[in-house]
Amino acid sequence: MGERVIPLVDHRTVGLAVPAASAPAPTSGLTDARGRPLRDLRISVTDRCNFRCSYCMPKEVFNSEYTWLPHSALLSFEEITRLATRFVGLGVHKLRLTGGEPLLRKGLETLIAQLAALRTPDGQPLDITLTTNGSLLARKAQALQAAGLNRVTVSLDGLDDATFRAMNDVDFPVADVLAGIEAARAAGLGPIKVNMVVKRGTNDDQILPMARHFRGTGVVLRFIEYMDVGATNGWRMDEVLPSADVVKLLQSEFALVPLQASELGETAERWGYAGADGRHNPALGEVGFISSVTQAFCGDCNRARLSMDGKLFLCLFAGQGYDLRALMRGGVDDAQLDAAIAAIWQGRSDRYSELRASLPADVQQAVRRVEMSYIGG
Repeated sequence: MGERVIPLVDHRTVGLAVPAASAPAPTSGLTDARGRPLRDLRISVTDRCNFRCSYCMPKEVFNSEYTWLPHSALLSFEEITRLATRFVGLGVHKLRLTGGEPLLRKGLETLIAQLAALRTPDGQPLDITLTTNGSLLARKAQALQAAGLNRVTVSLDGLDDATFRAMNDVDFPVADVLAGIEAARAAGLGPIKVNMVVKRGTNDDQILPMARHFRGTGVVLRFIEYMDVGATNGWRMDEVLPSADVVKLLQSEFALVPLQASELGETAERWGYAGADGRHNPALGEVGFISSVTQAFCGDCNRARLSMDGKLFLCLFAGQGYDLRALMRGGVDDAQLDAAIAAIWQGRSDRYSELRASLPADVQQAVRRVEMSYIGG
């Protein structure tokens, strides 16, 4: 294996200038250059995490010498809420809090309460969700639900304790994550989703044990192809296990039937466990497959991502983001902020996953991409 690539550009200090808005923001029907609406905003609240998973925050890079952002660089809860309000007015109806590990952000319940109070232009509440590694979930689940959080997604890459401890690289036990999932279920933060990043030769032996464990529990298990996010994870195509292979493996033990997407822009291909009659049995649940490498879903992607320091990214694989923090702290009013966000989205044409297969391997490696730990998954 070659040496790990260390990024030379710190995405936290380099941002794109926000394009000048030539017109006020539209009151409805905001779409990008490919006709995709803006519906989902993913908000990173911290650059810190207490795990060191090799595919996201490898210890070789994120070590004791790594410089974290100072608190003053982070968006305040009031700034996040102001931006979220503007995005909701432009069509967003789902907010997902990410990190780093979002539960490390002190007082997060206060932010959740502020976001839960927002309403769409037609008066509907938002879908407020959170993605977490589960390490702090057991102690925080009830308070998160009380603050207004609707659902959680938990990252869990295996049930075997030795495998899991090796993957999180901080010797954290899998039992504590499972306890967090149970606490979230008891608190009503469901339906709970569990995301498993599958890396060939590392944890692919955990696919069937994970399916057996969560089948029939009401938890939706989703298998994610190991992706080339950022430059620090040493990504190689031969470590990707295609979702089609995972489906075949599961079908060797379980009867599965394809299900329709639950909403426009759904990232996961859904399959349900079949009952004796060959039809989906809701009591047995379902599994999902997120296949950004082998089955691009750029065509109906309706997601934007906001970093903890206020940069807006239009794609998980983008190289730079637009600096909304500088705009806000520069004193623009809400109408100007709306117009700027609309101009950014209307100019969006990102479709990296669709283009990846046509790029030579050396070009794929050279493409500048932001780290997953900076903008969340």
